[in-house]
Amino acid sequence: MRRAGWGTIPPRMSPPATEAGFAGLALVLLAGGQSARFGAPKLLAPLGGKPLALHAAGMLAALPFAARFAVIGPDVPDLAALGYQTVPLTPSGAPQARSLALGMAAAQVSGARAALVALADMPLIPASHIAALVARFDGDRIATAADGITMPPAIFGFAHFAALTALDGDRGGAVRLKGAPTVALEPELALDVDRPEDLARAAMLFR
Repeated sequence: MRRAGWGTIPPRMSPPATEAGFAGLALVLLAGGQSARFGAPKLLAPLGGKPLALHAAGMLAALPFAARFAVIGPDVPDLAALGYQTVPLTPSGAPQARSLALGMAAAQVSGARAALVALADMPLIPASHIAALVARFDGDRIATAADGITMPPAIFGFAHFAALTALDGDRGGAVRLKGAPTVALEPELALDVDRPEDLARAAMLFR
């Protein structure tokens, strides 16, 4: 779902996202990856005393989203205990586009006006960054930019739901983010754990 950066919004003073800003905003957490490059179920791998997935999932669960959905594979911690409605990835092992399509379909059925898409293998994203995305969301799209790359977390307005629920293959939502504004994030905080060495790096940064 990552693409080269487009139109990064520079850091600036802005009002924090309020609970009203989360009204009608669903959360779609993608937690159905195959862990092919990790060599083991990465979302269960320990980081800071708890499974990797629970860092992003727990941070996001503390925010006042109107609804929380997690698209899950077979090797994921109990996200329902954090208030997520879980959506099994079918077929198991399907690419990221399928995960995104299932999650957006759940958000659409919930009546959400927009949905924030996040990845369960990005454990260092701070709540302040999510608040900045919500505060600057104009109803269309907004994404994260780190080191010249556009990536999740990203927010899609309702006008994009139909296209996102029809996604197939492994392209994810990158095409829907072309030309979208972005909020800058420090590259270290945007770490995506794909390999064991990424987890080791996350552990070092976590400490």
